[in-house]
Amino acid sequence: MRVIECVPNFSEGRNRSIVDAIASRVPAELLLDRTSDADHNRSVLTFAGSAGAVASAALEAVREAVERIDISTHSGVHPRVGAADVLPIVPVEDITLDECAVIARDLGQCIWEELQVPVFLYEAAARRTECVRLENVRKLAPQGYAPDIGTGRHPTAGAIVVGARKFLVAWNINLKSQDLDAAKEIAKTIRASNGGLPAVKALGLPLESREQVQVSINLVDFEITPLHQVFHVVRKLARQRGIEVAGCELIGLIPQAALTASDGFDLQWENFTPDSVLETRLKNRSR
Repeated sequence: MRVIECVPNFSEGRNRSIVDAIASRVPAELLLDRTSDADHNRSVLTFAGSAGAVASAALEAVREAVERIDISTHSGVHPRVGAADVLPIVPVEDITLDECAVIARDLGQCIWEELQVPVFLYEAAARRTECVRLENVRKLAPQGYAPDIGTGRHPTAGAIVVGARKFLVAWNINLKSQDLDAAKEIAKTIRASNGGLPAVKALGLPLESREQVQVSINLVDFEITPLHQVFHVVRKLARQRGIEVAGCELIGLIPQAALTASDGFDLQWENFTPDSVLETRLKNRSR
């Protein structure tokens, strides 16, 4: 069977009942993982299966988010453009990235037609070069930039960014400090767009609940830059400022290949378990 993964990010991480309602729209046989963060006020679902089943579940999850989340009153340290903020389609088995891009565009059209939420297309599904990078969309959207599908903005749900991409590793390196400027400086230094580490996107964010700051990272190609290289550079830059690493948080699931590339290195995981591996979840689900 051709298998795709969907990893939508929703702008709610504090109200458990809302996140439960959104997650309930994804059939249990598809859902692999859910993660919520109160400081980010954000939740991430991970589900996988056939293209038709996954696309249908994604649409229903977005529908629930649109009904329950008012982005105009939302607060949280993570940037966002909508209630259902970003929705990537990822190839897993016997399907190409280009085919996933077609699925993403079709799904975006359905979201607009059924929910009247305008859609920006990014990564492999992008129609405009300036929208390929998610961070660019986040800058352009608040300026009133026109969406790829639909018009304007939904009054309470804002917009959504839909696309197709390869596996990425979303993770946070938490620091034993409340120095937000230091976290932002480290993030800026390691970002590929600033001449830092290839395939690395990063933000410096505060964590009020922990009285710490973090370097929030999307590693978009772990074959180019492995996890341990990112970790060691962040730790070095932090120590130069007299700050130690508190630990690392994994958001969602991680491909086994990403772990293998950093085998033997202590990444100070705070929440990693064998069940955090994508292939393990898929294998356990098929039993």
